[in-house]
Amino acid sequence: MSKDMTVPGASAHQGFDQAAKDDDRFVIDLDRYLIELKAIRYWIIALFVTGALVGLAATLLATPQFASTARVEVSQVSANVTALDPLESEGRVSELQYLNTQYELLESRFMATRVVESGNLLRDPAFLEAFDLVEADAPDQSDLERLVLSQLTIEPITQSSLIDISFASASPEVSAQVANLWADEFISANYEKRFGTNIQAREFLRDQIDELRETLAQSEQELVDYANSNQILVLESSGSDGNADTASQTLIASDLSAINAALARAITDRIEAQSAVIAGNVSNSTSDNRVVSQLALAEAELSTLKETFGPDYPALRQKEAEVASLRASRSSEAQGALRSATLRETNLRRQLEATKAQFLGQQNQGIRYGILKREVETNRELYDALLQRLKELEASGAGQNNIKLIDEAREPRFPYSPSLVQNLLIALIASGVLAAGIVYLRVMLSQTLGDPQSAADRLGIPALGAIPQVSSDKLHDDLRQNSSEISEAYRSLRTNLAFLTPQGAPPTLMVTSTVPSEGKSLSSTALSASFAQLGKRTLLLDADLRNSKLARTLNAEGDKRGGLAGMLTNSDLALATQVVPVDDFGFDYLPIGHKPPNPVDLLAGPRLREIISEARETYDQIIIDCAPMLSLADAIETARAADGVLYVVEANRMKAKVIENSITRLNRTGAQTYGFVLTKLDERGAEYGYGYGYGYGYGSDGRAVEPGRA
Repeated sequence: MSKDMTVPGASAHQGFDQAAKDDDRFVIDLDRYLIELKAIRYWIIALFVTGALVGLAATLLATPQFASTARVEVSQVSANVTALDPLESEGRVSELQYLNTQYELLESRFMATRVVESGNLLRDPAFLEAFDLVEADAPDQSDLERLVLSQLTIEPITQSSLIDISFASASPEVSAQVANLWADEFISANYEKRFGTNIQAREFLRDQIDELRETLAQSEQELVDYANSNQILVLESSGSDGNADTASQTLIASDLSAINAALARAITDRIEAQSAVIAGNVSNSTSDNRVVSQLALAEAELSTLKETFGPDYPALRQKEAEVASLRASRSSEAQGALRSATLRETNLRRQLEATKAQFLGQQNQGIRYGILKREVETNRELYDALLQRLKELEASGAGQNNIKLIDEAREPRFPYSPSLVQNLLIALIASGVLAAGIVYLRVMLSQTLGDPQSAADRLGIPALGAIPQVSSDKLHDDLRQNSSEISEAYRSLRTNLAFLTPQGAPPTLMVTSTVPSEGKSLSSTALSASFAQLGKRTLLLDADLRNSKLARTLNAEGDKRGGLAGMLTNSDLALATQVVPVDDFGFDYLPIGHKPPNPVDLLAGPRLREIISEARETYDQIIIDCAPMLSLADAIETARAADGVLYVVEANRMKAKVIENSITRLNRTGAQTYGFVLTKLDERGAEYGYGYGYGYGYGSDGRAVEPGRA
């Protein structure tokens, strides 16, 4: 037995109060969706068949598309092997970031523009025909760029630096042409990006070098012409370190320096000669040295003779004469050297003055010459620097492209689209989604109670029974047959009622519903018969004073007794005189009698409680068949005299909100609603079993079977 069916009455009442606070809550039950799916299974099958036919038609009517693929390899940028710093600094990025950048570049408008312009696709008849375009009405370049981008597919090869460039069109030739063109332009664009700046710089430097070469030649020519016209002879000198010295001088300046140096030496010689004359010494020339040597020898010999002989000795006088002659000769040579040095000094002074005058005349010309010379030097330095930079750029610009073409795109032999399998799969998936949406909408829009579980979750009270749909023409026979499904269902309901209180089923149980024709009277009759089968003395009290159907159900329409209406108006009528025995089911039946004009007033009076108190003395079980709730107060007044209420709900009829409101009205008066019974279950509720709560049903041969084996 289900746990919901064993919930005590107090717990059920609390659960309903909680449900009343959540009026808009709707519990989603997967089984409910499965039931709805089964109910419209033929429509769903038709939907899937239609989807498959649509997929087949789309395949047959679609234009074949051919895809051609070119493969390129994108390697990481290699290190710079030259000493030259590149004009563009290449950032150190990770390989993944670099590859992602290349992927984005491949799919950029920049590449689309290059491909459209390089392939002249705006005027390519084959390309325009492949996309059903006419050259006269061809789209502009921006539209064509969007078109080629929409047909392009960039697919990186996992765990590699290879990239597939695919292009699709209705023409195999055009697909291969555009794919190869895209790969070539991508490689060219990458090369221009890496080395394009160097190439432009080299071209710029070549132009600058040509201009500077002409400027240098012109400035050198102006310098030479100025030097020739002014007789300026420049002598270049070399530095002490062996490198070319920047200093230079004219010939006159060089002569002036040489004359000045010679004059300094002449002055020195004249001073030395003059000192020698004053001191009586000779110069240090070769002839002077010879005279000095002879004079020293003669003086030595004279000294010897004086020591040996007397003053009158002839040899002594001869030697004295020789010494005197040598001394006179030496003095004469010293005078001659002094005169020669003085003359040379005088000549050099005159020559120095003349050269100085010429040098001073050239100084004004040297200013203009220096300006021209510095201009030549500046132009030469610039020329040399640009020439050196050009050589360095030539060396650095000779690198290889890091993107290479691996496989060229070839003309495909078979179209890749349309794919029958893919279109059918898409159609079936779409049909499945649409079918799921239909089932979802059916469940959500119905807002009715179709199975016991969802009904219990929504209403907040336990489901005490589930009654199958049966034909009305054999209803009476099914109730009398113990092995019928409906009899088993009501016996299960009776069993569940026995667990509602510690003493068993409530002695006085009122049965009501939301609207008429929900199976309320049938449930009252079947429950009374089921209790009677247990040997209980059972009374079925017809309290539907407005539109009773019990008399017709029990075939007791011809009874003209006063019934319940008569007892409510006449306290002298005894219960025993008004009940009718129902021999087919074994219980007693109290009919309504004549329909009163004021049923609510009669039911609200104390007489109804007196009648039920009288019935309790005779009967073990009293079942009250009351009027439906609707907007009437009959059921509310009747519930005051009963121990509890059994609410009857027809499956898939009334909106749950209406049922909730009706039960709320009952509970607000203090009535005890023990649970509900779901009646008229069709095949949508078959998944739960008609014997919901009792665990088994009957097969086609009338033998009892367990759930899942029927």
